[in-house]
Amino acid sequence: MITPSKLLTIALLLSSMVVVAPASAASRPVSLGVPGVDGQHATLKGRVALDAPKVVIQRKQGKRWKKVRAVRVHHHSFRATLPLLDDAQTVRAVVGSVHSKQRLLPARTPTDACGPQPLKKDGTPWTCTFNDDFDGTALDRTKWVPQTVFSTGNYLSGAYACYYDDPSLISVSGGALHLMLQRMDPPRPCGDVLPLQTTSYGGGMVSTYHLFSQQYGRFEARFRTTKTDQPGLQESWWLWPDDREGVTGSWPLTGEIDIVETYSRYPGLGIPFLHYTPRDNGGPVPGLNTSWDCRAERGVWNTYTLVWTATSIEAYVNGSSCLLNTSGDPAFMKKYILNLTQALGTADNSYTGTAPLPASMDVDYVKVWH
Repeated sequence: MITPSKLLTIALLLSSMVVVAPASAASRPVSLGVPGVDGQHATLKGRVALDAPKVVIQRKQGKRWKKVRAVRVHHHSFRATLPLLDDAQTVRAVVGSVHSKQRLLPARTPTDACGPQPLKKDGTPWTCTFNDDFDGTALDRTKWVPQTVFSTGNYLSGAYACYYDDPSLISVSGGALHLMLQRMDPPRPCGDVLPLQTTSYGGGMVSTYHLFSQQYGRFEARFRTTKTDQPGLQESWWLWPDDREGVTGSWPLTGEIDIVETYSRYPGLGIPFLHYTPRDNGGPVPGLNTSWDCRAERGVWNTYTLVWTATSIEAYVNGSSCLLNTSGDPAFMKKYILNLTQALGTADNSYTGTAPLPASMDVDYVKVWH
């Protein structure tokens, strides 16, 4: 016989992210509350008064209770994470014939101009400062400037692309921005500051030059690249110092934040890179200024995020942290502009004629929060 002293007792935290139907402690020998882990999950944390090896978590479906999972009890405590459903649900924790149940309502996620607000590490929401979902039929020139003074590629082999304000290279349709890389016929002169000859390749690039810049915050873009494993294609989502900040000195000392660069020769990687020391730390140093283990397949949509504070810069690919830099270098203590680039590759990723052209960098959205 289970005595009152052996009743299952559950003490749980509450969170504003999950709405919990109130329970009457006077009418129930077992109380149950639920905290939100994020906008998609809730966590049960509790204690079991009797000696039990496990607690069974159940969800009510119709008139029946269905087992969700069993969790081990350690020193009379347990923890279980459950997915939140679109509709209200009732769950309960069961030990033998003793149980406690609670009704969970769908999470209420705060929103602003960027949509659902992600949460900072302290639990407060980020606030939208820039958003483009590319839902129109043309580039929003109040937000973006087409690049026309720049070039990328292998100048020795002649496989380099210059950037033009051309609808065949920069367009918006189907809810996405399309930055193209293609052959130009006839070849065009380059508008680059370097004394380059005419080129047979043109590319698309846009930036927020003199339109938007920000120091610190959360920066995110979702885009898809052309599927290939042949060398020659490079795409970049990157930040550059705002020249209105009075930037002095030479690169890389002035700073550059490559949230991600993708290379067709390495079709499974998204590579972040931070430039900020006179000699670039002697080159790439995985774990310090770059990472070579961030999985991002070409030909599919991937989300690339940067969280930048006064003391750290952290890059994420599809929600997984890839690089954390805590140098707090002065190069990162100023405002930066946003850049999106579809480029021809360099070095061992130089274009050899085998990568498919035209190629495109299709951008679903760009969002910035502070």
